[in-house]
Amino acid sequence: MKKTVRQSKRADAQAEKQQTMTTETEEHITVIPRSEHTISRSDISDNALKVLYRLNKSGYEAYLVGGGVRDLLLGQKPKDFDITTNATPEQIRKLFRNCRLVGRRFRLAHIMFGPEIIEVATFRGNHDQNNPSEDKNLSSQAQNGMLLRDNIFGSIEEDAIRRDFTVNSLYYNIDDFSVRDYVNGLNDLKAGIIRLIGDPETRYREDPVRMIRAVRFACKLNMTIEPNTANPIYQLAPLLREIPSARLFEESLKLLQAGYGYTTYKLLKKYGLFEQLFPVIASRFSENGDSPMEKIIEQVLKNTDFRLKNDKRVNPAFLFAVMLWYPVTEHAEKLAQEGGLAYYDAFALAMNDILDEQCRSIAIPKRITTTMRDIWLLQLRLPRRQGRRANKLMEHPKFRAAFDLLELRANVEHRNELQELSTWWADFQEASNTKQREMISELGNAPTRRRHRPARPPQSGARKPNKPQ
Repeated sequence: MKKTVRQSKRADAQAEKQQTMTTETEEHITVIPRSEHTISRSDISDNALKVLYRLNKSGYEAYLVGGGVRDLLLGQKPKDFDITTNATPEQIRKLFRNCRLVGRRFRLAHIMFGPEIIEVATFRGNHDQNNPSEDKNLSSQAQNGMLLRDNIFGSIEEDAIRRDFTVNSLYYNIDDFSVRDYVNGLNDLKAGIIRLIGDPETRYREDPVRMIRAVRFACKLNMTIEPNTANPIYQLAPLLREIPSARLFEESLKLLQAGYGYTTYKLLKKYGLFEQLFPVIASRFSENGDSPMEKIIEQVLKNTDFRLKNDKRVNPAFLFAVMLWYPVTEHAEKLAQEGGLAYYDAFALAMNDILDEQCRSIAIPKRITTTMRDIWLLQLRLPRRQGRRANKLMEHPKFRAAFDLLELRANVEHRNELQELSTWWADFQEASNTKQREMISELGNAPTRRRHRPARPPQSGARKPNKPQ
């Protein structure tokens, strides 16, 4: 009986709260009641709802926030669900046994539900520039304006203006199922505008990755970057060099492997951001943008977008191998000519050099670079098909990726021998065993000549070729 009375009182209070709520509740806050928006709990992850309800029942404020709310309002399926609350990370950990605290720059709570992680952040507060905190773990800022620590907690109103873009600063309240907007994000969402909250230059200096995010959201949501938000990007793009390369690797995957890589690539080039992420590639851009390297990059990004739209798997190793293929071969030619090395040895050195240079900007993990090397080295082996070589090559675990790169090269270079090789391998894969033997027999017994460079006397200080990995 007592439980029923409590539930009845709570329902009455909830109904009264919703009846008295208006769309414009305060001067700077817009509250959309449940009856006037399209977000349904059935579209929210069950695990996210568990977290929201437990925080709420424990006396804390709890909101779904960011991209999850934005995508739900746009009628899209969110990739993940982030939560914000007035509970501190330590208070959150006490409520959830499956919680771990992560991050130093931003202290976050990760609630683990098997493969799904619900990220919970405490409301961010404003940094007092006149009286900075003595505790560097709470607040720390570099001389260039970049935030090194951002663990000052505050209210939901302060949290709203600490977020990056207006369309990401919308809050779904689990207490009354309303949507709260503190920065006019709903209007920008309807108008299709990506607008930074606060002074753009200051916000970009706090976290230069916001420039990349502006481009990513504009392409993902098919929106326009607001002029004041866009104007400082080209000038401030070099700030990305100060971002850890491991973080930029994760951001690069979001940019190029999310289904809109081609349009993102174009916009990154427009704002001078691509050259910060891929300086090895950008330094080789042609004036007319029609080099084989530029053509193959555009084609592989279009192909990647197509595969993702058709729910097919994509491999970042293949994408990066294609994008960096021409820098590797160009550098290999240079090393072979200048050092008098056999081309195979020069190629092995070139792979090392290009990967080392690229990883200074984007820290591509070894598991990916190992696959990239396999794909590249197979390009040298694919012309050698005599005897049992062709069948052995087809058994290689990276053969299909290597063939796809060969096909892309043939399409952009238009060399007869490359097109014939690509066609031969395409037919060979579809042929019966008898037909395959005939195709190999027609090639003759003499293997394709390997490319050699005339030997030159070793120069002082010359590097020894590394053994290819």
